[in-house]
Amino acid sequence: MALGDQVYAMREAVGVPGVYEHHGIDCGDDSVIHYYKGGDVPTVTKTPRDLFARGGRIFVKSQPTAFLPQNVVQRAESRLGEQKYDFFTNNCEHFATWSKTGHSTCEQLAAFGLQLDRYRLPDMRTLIEGTARDRSPEEAIALFRRALGNISTAHETLKSEYDRAKEEMLTWQHVAEEALRRDREDLARAALHRKVAAKKKSEKLTQQLAELIDIQLSLERNRRVSENQQIS
Repeated sequence: MALGDQVYAMREAVGVPGVYEHHGIDCGDDSVIHYYKGGDVPTVTKTPRDLFARGGRIFVKSQPTAFLPQNVVQRAESRLGEQKYDFFTNNCEHFATWSKTGHSTCEQLAAFGLQLDRYRLPDMRTLIEGTARDRSPEEAIALFRRALGNISTAHETLKSEYDRAKEEMLTWQHVAEEALRRDREDLARAALHRKVAAKKKSEKLTQQLAELIDIQLSLERNRRVSENQQIS
């Protein structure tokens, strides 16, 4: 890692490690500028590299085109203190890629293929993007509560599917081992094929669960804003 590198560390979700990448810009002095979520509101902050890593490895993301290292750090520093985190348009990867290349993009969102419609969550995008401000506080809060209830239902469904996929992985592993003990390599290969399919399913479900968690956090932040507006 060097001055101006776009770096990332793997984060966990629902107790599963390595679900998504958390991005930042290396300052070349054992510190990283990134969207830090340690406080009440995600804020662009310069933190020690160890805090960014959370005990894990730090990786460097290469970009085909980029600013000079010192310019990358200057761009990141220009946004210190910013509190405009948005899962869809201004998350940690958007910030780091913008600092590095000038383009505010997020490959992870494209890779996840985020589709809110699959959860059937009414008015979800409006609420997440904070564009419910044209509604009355009472109406907005009612929408938030309904959406959060749907989020909870979707989370329980996905978590149940994830648990079943993990159980299938273990089951087919045991079947493969037993088949090998009986010199049935054909059955062992078939069982391992089923295990791989279950593993791929569990990986996809962890991504979907991570999406739901970020959506829920965004909703909670916007709900608090609406409730404060109602009080005032």
